[in-house]
Amino acid sequence: MKALATVAAGLQGALRLASGRADGVILVSGDRDSATRSFWAIAFCIPSVVCRLLMSWAEVGMPADPAHLMGREMMIFILGWLVFVEATHFLAPTLGRAERWGRFIAVWNWCNVVEGVLVIIGGLPGLLGAPSVIAEACELVTIGWALWLEWYATRLAFGIGAATAGGLVLLDQLIGILLATVAMAIGG
Repeated sequence: MKALATVAAGLQGALRLASGRADGVILVSGDRDSATRSFWAIAFCIPSVVCRLLMSWAEVGMPADPAHLMGREMMIFILGWLVFVEATHFLAPTLGRAERWGRFIAVWNWCNVVEGVLVIIGGLPGLLGAPSVIAEACELVTIGWALWLEWYATRLAFGIGAATAGGLVLLDQLIGILLATVAMAIGG
C-alpha cells in the first residue's frame, strides 16, 4: 500500500507543479525509499515514448526494421534518464544541495511522466491533420510547457536559482541529444 501511495503522491505532485503550484514539491517525499520508488516513473513513461515513436512513423512512414528502432529508442531513453540521474547526484554536492537530491530526483522522475504526456498532446493536432501552423504551435506550446515544468520543478526541489535550474535542464537535453546522435552514428 505504501508503494501505491508513493506513486499517487508523485503523480499528484507533478500535476500540481505542471499547473504552477509550488506545493507540488512537498507532496513528493524525499526519503530514500520514496526516491527509489520514484524510478517507477520510467515504466509510466514508456507508453509515451512508444506513442511518440509511432506518431513519428505515422508522419514519415514505417521504417524497414521497426523492432530494432523501437529497442534503440528505449535504450536511449533509459540510458539518458540514468545518465542525468548520475550527473545530478554528482553535481548536487557542488551546488551545495546534496541533502535535497533525494526529493529533487523523485520530483524530477514524476514530472517526466507529465512531460511525456504533454509532448504527446502537442503532437496530436498534426497527427489528426490540423493545418501546419496550428500543429506546430501546439507542439511548440506543449514542448515549452514540458521544459518549463522541468525547470520549475528543478528550481523548487533543489532550491536553486533560475539560471542554475536552466543549466540543469539544458544538461538533461544535451545528454539526450548526444545519446541520440551517437546511436544514429552507430546504428545508421
